Amino acid sequence: MNKLSLKEMDVAGKRVLMRVDFNVPVKEGVVGDDTRIVAALPSINHVLEQGGSLVLVSHCGRPKGEKNMEYTLKPAADRLAELVDAKVTLAPDVMGDEVDALVKALEPGQILVMENVRFYKEEEGKGCTPEEQQAFAKQLAAYGEVYVSDAFGTAHRAHASMAVVTDYIDMCGAGFLLEKEIAYLGKALEAPEHPFVAIIGGAKISGKIDVVENLMDKCDTILIGGGMAYTFYTAKGLAIGDSLLEADKVELAGEILKKAEAKGVELLLPVDHVVADSFSADANVKEIEGEIEAGWMALDIGPKTAALYSEAVSKAKTVVWNGPMGCFEMAPFASGTNAVCEAVAASDSVSIIGGGDSVAAVKSAGVADQMSHVSTGGGASLEFMEGKQLPGIVALSDA
Repeated sequence: MNKLSLKEMDVAGKRVLMRVDFNVPVKEGVVGDDTRIVAALPSINHVLEQGGSLVLVSHCGRPKGEKNMEYTLKPAADRLAELVDAKVTLAPDVMGDEVDALVKALEPGQILVMENVRFYKEEEGKGCTPEEQQAFAKQLAAYGEVYVSDAFGTAHRAHASMAVVTDYIDMCGAGFLLEKEIAYLGKALEAPEHPFVAIIGGAKISGKIDVVENLMDKCDTILIGGGMAYTFYTAKGLAIGDSLLEADKVELAGEILKKAEAKGVELLLPVDHVVADSFSADANVKEIEGEIEAGWMALDIGPKTAALYSEAVSKAKTVVWNGPMGCFEMAPFASGTNAVCEAVAASDSVSIIGGGDSVAAVKSAGVADQMSHVSTGGGASLEFMEGKQLPGIVALSDA
């Protein structure tokens, strides 16, 4: 997937319309976690250093197409102003006469942050016609001479500011953050180094079927953890007690097991478990091997499984991880996920962490900086790993 990069674009003296992901947690008007803002700084600073000006477009939360100031981008703009050596102005809206005037007044080295683009229903295209969405995107496009996307987190959405605005601007490139996502996830899926180990966890198999199916054609070993493991257990005719089960997916789990065997892919399930008699941090807890008796539910992989999975990871040249091994938010059920975190951090592999909970896990284990790449997109990285074309990437100019 070869897309035009920001570093190949001439932005000197130009107004750059840049889609960023400033969808950050805010408490009492202050940004709680500025990771996403910091992640966009290399692209922002590059444009400023090259003598361009910036019109930044982002969403925050889900205001449902209405101007709800609970979702204002003011806290994000305030935090950005503290992080860059440039004048940062927050526009009162996304378009209109006042915004037009602010855009026209922009000088090289200055930043204008548009108000939340999701204040308009046309952004998501819900409750409006395609023609209305096109008209909205055309107005947005008028604010930039070139377009840069650095918002991987929404690249799987065909929203106006991601995949329609590009119809009206000739030069549309990928920012450094988006480029890194494409490089790591793309290489892992197109030309991975072997052995390639995929670690797939999380509660439900339904959200990960397409990922498992797609990775099965590329990887050597798949390690299954989390609640989804017990639907596979049921498919093998093993007792799971009160563990999580998606009854309507048992047949599918069986088919995946057969397919893995036919393709010569090693698909490993937990050999032991940390089980509890209720879903709570203060439940009675024990470690057991094999099948699970009634009245008990598996909430984490056991130590033997953790050792088995860690050994597989230690031999890998490429590791892709999506989804935790257990309910790691509760201390008694965190050791399996933590063990995998440590194993991936210690390995010499190209390690790619994709998706919300896995990212939270490596951060809480303090090993995020030891991973080759921690993806900034939950749903987007999942869809990328499913082998889907992401509208926000497809829309960019080819290199």
